[in-house]
Parts: sequence; C-alpha cells; structure tokens
Amino acid sequence: MVEGSMTQGAGQGPAMRTETLRDFRVPVDESHPYGAPAGRPEEAPVYGEYPAYYGEPAPGSAPPPPAPPAHAPVPPPAPAVPPVPAQPPAGGPPAQGSGHADYTPTQRDLPVITRAAVGGPGDTVQVQYVPQDSPTGPGPLYVVGDVHGYLDELVAELQAQGLIDADRRWSAGNARLWFLGDFTDRGPDGIGVIDLVMRLSAEAAAAGGYCKALMGNHELLLIGAKRFGDTPVASGAGTATFQAAWLLNGGQRTDMERLEDVHLQWMSRLDAAVLEDGHLLLHSDTTAYLDYGDSVEDVNDTIHELLNRNDADITWDLFRKFTKRFAFRDEETGPQAVRELLSTYGGSRVVHGHSPIPYLLGEVGTEDGDESRGPEVHGPHVYADGLAIAMDGGVTMAGKLLVQQLPLPE
Repeated sequence: MVEGSMTQGAGQGPAMRTETLRDFRVPVDESHPYGAPAGRPEEAPVYGEYPAYYGEPAPGSAPPPPAPPAHAPVPPPAPAVPPVPAQPPAGGPPAQGSGHADYTPTQRDLPVITRAAVGGPGDTVQVQYVPQDSPTGPGPLYVVGDVHGYLDELVAELQAQGLIDADRRWSAGNARLWFLGDFTDRGPDGIGVIDLVMRLSAEAAAAGGYCKALMGNHELLLIGAKRFGDTPVASGAGTATFQAAWLLNGGQRTDMERLEDVHLQWMSRLDAAVLEDGHLLLHSDTTAYLDYGDSVEDVNDTIHELLNRNDADITWDLFRKFTKRFAFRDEETGPQAVRELLSTYGGSRVVHGHSPIPYLLGEVGTEDGDESRGPEVHGPHVYADGLAIAMDGGVTMAGKLLVQQLPLPE
C-alpha cells in the first residue's frame, strides 16, 4: 500500500469567494448536458458566465404572430390600466419568450438546467435564472455519506427519503442536501454519480433548496491521477505516483475514460468544510483541517489556492493528509480531538464520512474486494461522547449507503 492510511479513498481555483461561482458554474456547450449518457462527445466543454436567457425565445419555439396589415382597421384604445411591473411567477422563472428584458440577474441568482430536447448525445441544455430566496425559509437538512460509484444505491436512498422522484429529478422543494465527498472509485459508476449531483445542484436551486458537496480524499486522488499521472511525488513511504495510488485505491478505468474537464473543474472547486445548523460537516475524521486555517472560510480558501498551483507534490500532500482517519475513535483522546475542531470552527457536532462505520466499531473489515462483511449498518454511528456522527455506512464492503436528515432524532 502507498501510505499506510490510504485505504479510503484539475483545473483552477474559484474566480472569487462566492458560493454561486464555486458551486454552480455550468458548461454551456450544447454537446455536453449534465447527465448525458456515456459515449457523449469528448470535446472539451465551453465555459461561460451566466448569460441572461430571460427575454429570449427558446430554440424551436413558435414565431411571433404576424403584424396586422396596414389597411386593417385600428381598434379603439383600451381603457387606461396602471402598469404592472413584470415579475417571474411564484415558484420559478418566467416562461421562455415572456419578454422580461428588464430582468437583471444578480450574483445571488442560481442557474436552472433544463433539457430542450431529449433523445441522446445531441440533447441541449438551457440555463435560466431563478431567485435563491425561499419564502418559507431554509428547508430540512440532509447529509449523504461516501458513495464510491454506487449510483443505483444512491438513487434508491435519495428516493426513499423523498429527495428525488422516479425520474431521478429533485422533488424535495427547499430541502438542503450535502454530500460528504468520495463520489468515485471502487464502485461501477463514479462519473454517473458526479453527473447526478451536478444536475441536482441546479434543480434544487430552482426549487428554493440546494444540493452541495464537500471534497473528499478520493476527489483529490482522481484530480491528481488525471493531472499528474505517473509523475513521481515525494511520499513518506518513498517515491509514489498518483496513477499507482489511484489504481491501488479502487480507481475504475471506465471513470477515467469518461472523466471530462467539467468534472475536474467541479471537483476542484468543492469546499472541504462547512458549518450548517450547528453541524460541522467534514469528509475525513482527522484534525488535519487545522493545518489550513482558523476558520472554515480560511480552510476552504487555502485548499483551493493550493490546488490552483497545479503542483504534484502539493496536491499529494493534501491527499495524504486527508486520508488520515480515526482521530475521534479513541475513548480518551477522541472527544478532545473533536472539541478542538469545534472550538476552532464552530458547531456542536462533527459529521463526517471517510471511515466506514464497521471500522469504527472495531471490526477488521476490508474494502478491497473481500466478500467478508462487517457488522450490519442500520444508520449513522454516534460516538466520541456524542460529539461525532459517522456517515460512511461501508457501501463498498456490503454495508449501507447512508442518507440522513439532521439533527438526529433524540
């Protein structure tokens, strides 16, 4: 194994420190809609800022009615009616072609991705704007543990929680959904998982909620394998390469073949930590986050800046630190480690993925193809004096992919 703690398992930094640009930058190349099937064109997608589509007719829509002939009788003037300012209808944007030319998108607005045609790789994507504000306030908060390419299991759990419908579309209104990272490797369809999360991000925004994601160590691993391949990097165990480490940790060649710039851009902009409703959400059960800043914002900015340097050794060091685990497991030192993170970044509980719950319970399981099973997982594992919640149900070792509403029931 490369690095003893590696059993779990780009682009550019954000243009500015805003949630909108980081989480919702979308491709506008018509040849690459989100969720397009495998075999889509391999040309690099064209990126753009958010063009204002309000007031423009949809491609293929009916032409406007012809003007009346010049000799037609002129109708009498209508009674004077006070002008009504044009506003989008409640619950969504105005219909395409409705003529809202005076609408100016603001930085708080989020794009909505819709299919203009359905049928295959030639499908097109249209981007519209809807206000982010929800009249009913923030909805319920959900978190998702490590997925590792198990797309079917993810879809089943999201549907069971009422977050998506039978067509895999967002159906949870203003709910808030956070993925804790590790979308690829070991399972059969990591790129399919990423495509689904990217699409749900836009659909949730349209409904007044959101779907966001944290960066896991396997995102760092995949970014490194794509960027640096067999370039040697300095490792504590000697010389290593991202390519070798990726394969060793469950890298799927089909994922690499389907990996595109849009996926790398999205992964490289993911935050590493977030504070939601008193829960400090992280991917890894490690105190390594403290090496990157004294606030959640500092940690995220520092990691984005380091990734933006496009340096193999720096990226390897990030990957190595976030493969560390079990900082909260020891009965004596674990609670203190959690308290150190909470006192620095805020919150009353840490919620993390990364370490499968069977490992935390002391079972000697494996994630590398062994058919042996650990203890059956029914839900999140609360430990470290009740200060930590583990969300990796061990789907890669015949466990359970966890989707959980927070706070946990008492």
